[in-house]
Amino acid sequence: MRRLRNLARRKNLRYWFVPAKGKSSHGTVYLGEAFTVVKGRNKEIGTGLLHAMCKDLGIDPREL
Repeated sequence: MRRLRNLARRKNLRYWFVPAKGKSSHGTVYLGEAFTVVKGRNKEIGTGLLHAMCKDLGIDPREL
């Protein structure tokens, strides 16, 4: 989440997190016009999920 926020600042994109748009500890992250659902903010994510989220957001995982 922190890395996405920093990337949004560098690329001058709008970034926001909506915890209400997800079940349990999940939430929705918006980056510009793209969005994806993320696990709870306190949990680690695997590389497969990271790549899928980056694909949804239209960014390269190496940019994070």
